Amino acid sequence: MPSTVILSFDYEEALSRLTVTFTTGRVYEYYLVPASIAAGFTEAFSKGTFFNKRIRDKYACREIQKAS
Repeated sequence: MPSTVILSFDYEEALSRLTVTFTTGRVYEYYLVPASIAAGFTEAFSKGTFFNKRIRDKYACREIQKAS
Protein backbone atom coordinates (compact mmCIF):
# COMPACT_ATOMS: atom_id res chain seq x y z
CA MET A 1 0.00 0.00 0.00
CA PRO A 2 1.42 3.44 -0.86
CA SER A 3 2.21 5.59 2.15
CA THR A 4 1.12 9.18 2.65
CA VAL A 5 4.26 9.80 4.74
CA ILE A 6 7.05 7.53 3.43
CA LEU A 7 8.06 8.00 -0.20
CA SER A 8 10.82 5.37 -0.25
CA PHE A 9 13.48 3.72 1.87
CA ASP A 10 16.66 1.72 1.45
CA TYR A 11 18.47 -0.57 3.86
CA GLU A 12 22.21 -1.20 3.77
CA GLU A 13 22.67 -4.38 5.78
CA ALA A 14 26.48 -4.18 5.91
CA LEU A 15 26.18 -0.80 7.67
CA SER A 16 22.85 -1.44 9.45
CA ARG A 17 21.76 1.88 7.95
CA LEU A 18 18.21 2.69 6.92
CA THR A 19 17.68 5.69 4.64
CA VAL A 20 14.12 7.01 4.58
CA THR A 21 12.76 9.54 2.10
CA PHE A 22 9.60 11.24 3.26
CA THR A 23 6.90 12.66 1.01
CA THR A 24 7.99 16.12 2.18
CA GLY A 25 11.30 15.59 0.38
CA ARG A 26 13.30 15.26 3.60
CA VAL A 27 15.76 12.36 3.76
CA TYR A 28 17.05 10.83 7.00
CA GLU A 29 19.57 8.11 7.76
CA TYR A 30 18.88 5.86 10.76
CA TYR A 31 21.84 4.02 12.27
CA LEU A 32 22.30 0.58 13.84
CA VAL A 33 18.91 -0.59 12.62
CA PRO A 34 18.68 -4.40 12.86
CA ALA A 35 17.94 -6.33 9.69
CA SER A 36 14.79 -7.71 11.35
CA ILE A 37 13.41 -4.16 11.75
CA ALA A 38 14.22 -3.32 8.12
CA ALA A 39 12.49 -6.53 7.01
CA GLY A 40 9.45 -5.68 9.11
CA PHE A 41 9.36 -2.21 7.58
CA THR A 42 9.46 -3.74 4.10
CA GLU A 43 6.61 -6.11 4.92
CA ALA A 44 4.44 -3.68 6.89
CA PHE A 45 1.04 -2.86 5.46
CA SER A 46 1.25 0.67 6.83
CA LYS A 47 4.78 2.02 6.48
CA GLY A 48 3.94 5.17 8.43
CA THR A 49 2.51 3.26 11.39
CA PHE A 50 5.44 0.86 11.47
CA PHE A 51 7.90 3.74 11.22
CA ASN A 52 6.27 5.64 14.08
CA LYS A 53 6.09 2.60 16.37
CA ARG A 54 9.35 0.79 15.59
CA ILE A 55 11.85 3.27 14.11
CA ARG A 56 11.20 6.93 14.95
CA ASP A 57 12.84 7.98 18.23
CA LYS A 58 14.35 4.49 18.61
CA TYR A 59 17.53 4.85 16.52
CA ALA A 60 20.10 7.59 16.14
CA CYS A 61 19.55 9.53 12.94
CA ARG A 62 20.51 12.59 10.98
CA GLU A 63 18.88 14.51 8.19
CA ILE A 64 20.92 14.25 5.02
CA GLN A 65 18.66 16.24 2.69
CA LYS A 66 16.17 18.94 3.51
CA ALA A 67 13.01 19.55 1.56
CA SER A 68 13.36 22.22 -1.09
